[in-house]
Amino acid sequence: MADSWVNLAERLGSDLHLELAESGGRRAVLMGALRAAIRDGRLTPGTRLPPYRSLAADLGLARNTVAEAYAELVAEGWLVARQGSGTKVAPRTRPARAPRAPEPAPARAAPPAHNLRQGQPDAASFPRSAWLAAARRALGAAPNDAFGPGDPHGRPELRRALAEYLARARGVRTTPERIVVCSGVAHTLRLLFGGGVLRGPLAVESYGLAFHRSILEAAAVRTVPLPLDERGARTGELGDLNGVRAALLTPAHQFPTGGPLHPQRRAGAVDWARARGALILEDDYDGEFRYDREPVGAVQGLDPERVVYLGSLSKSLSPALRLGWMVLPEHLITPVLTAKGEREAWAGVVDQLTLADFIDSGHYDRHIRRMRQHYRARRDRLLATLAADAPHITPTGIAAGLHAVLRLPPGTERSTVEAAAAHSIALDGLAGFRHPAATMPAHDGLVIGYSTPPDHGYGPALRALSGILPPAPAER
Repeated sequence: MADSWVNLAERLGSDLHLELAESGGRRAVLMGALRAAIRDGRLTPGTRLPPYRSLAADLGLARNTVAEAYAELVAEGWLVARQGSGTKVAPRTRPARAPRAPEPAPARAAPPAHNLRQGQPDAASFPRSAWLAAARRALGAAPNDAFGPGDPHGRPELRRALAEYLARARGVRTTPERIVVCSGVAHTLRLLFGGGVLRGPLAVESYGLAFHRSILEAAAVRTVPLPLDERGARTGELGDLNGVRAALLTPAHQFPTGGPLHPQRRAGAVDWARARGALILEDDYDGEFRYDREPVGAVQGLDPERVVYLGSLSKSLSPALRLGWMVLPEHLITPVLTAKGEREAWAGVVDQLTLADFIDSGHYDRHIRRMRQHYRARRDRLLATLAADAPHITPTGIAAGLHAVLRLPPGTERSTVEAAAAHSIALDGLAGFRHPAATMPAHDGLVIGYSTPPDHGYGPALRALSGILPPAPAER
């Protein structure tokens, strides 16, 4: 059918040309040409088409081909056909509007030359080969029901593996039935408070993640700041906070200031929870990474019925996996599962099964040991650089985690953060983590993520950091 066309002006009263290309099936080509004519407004609603016999003769097509094309376009809604009145363009069809030119997308900021933001593990250290091997084993051994409807509780293989690991590595007292798998700590807060399991007001540490506070605010939860000092959160003041029935703490390594919660204050928080029928939410975000001693066990071990333990892979493996967990008091298991719902967007089953194998095979422990050495060396190099280039800048906190806080001379934080931006260094000022209602004295500082840069970029990043730090105050 060599590029045939027909002028339907005499039949339709308009100058309409149907051009039928050579390639493609004849019925499909005819249908495409008619659709295009209707879409473009050349065939307007209500226009009567020629009888299929006449159009077949004009185009040199078989009558059945044109009849089938008409019938299919009627079924699709492009045409209507009534006995005695022929076939017409459907009245509800409208010519397509010329598409508007899209608004230009906002220009994306160029990535910083040096990224020292906190909260990101070393992406290059993800154990790809071991994770892939674990995925293959897990998929090969997975029961058929793993690929059916999900369970808001999480896969039993992962809950069993987590129960054993958390008991051994973090001193958590649990059974698989008390563990609920989720997509990270932010997800747990949305479930607990957005899902109506818990209500505010909630005590939080005076310094913490603004992102977590925004999640709680979206759930209409008022947060009350709890002061901090060199011994961690002042948990003895929990009893003075009217109406507070829960407290969100980071006992192993206060975020971001970096100190551990003193043993007496750990016990005091549990005593308060017992006396008030309250709860401690323990965010153990990087508890495995302690470099000067064995990691301190979880507060949850002191009273599993008064502490909700929260953990995830965001610091230990990768935030991209979106895997986390809650270890719940028995009375919260059913309410949390109800809040998750039967069709909740759970963490992927394949990743759950893979993590279970990754833990059971010992790869997770080996990865944690390797990363402890890696991050300790990163931290030591940061401290050595400061000692050589800026001895007046004081690192605070314990040897732990993936970030360090650098105490700055009073009044210099804002100008230092601006200088960092001018030199394409991404970092965070301490003030950005302070609770808006905190009354404790503020300190100037920088929160430096020493885990984030790649190995080849870490030295240049430290040199760039040294170049923007404020000078030592002049002696009087």
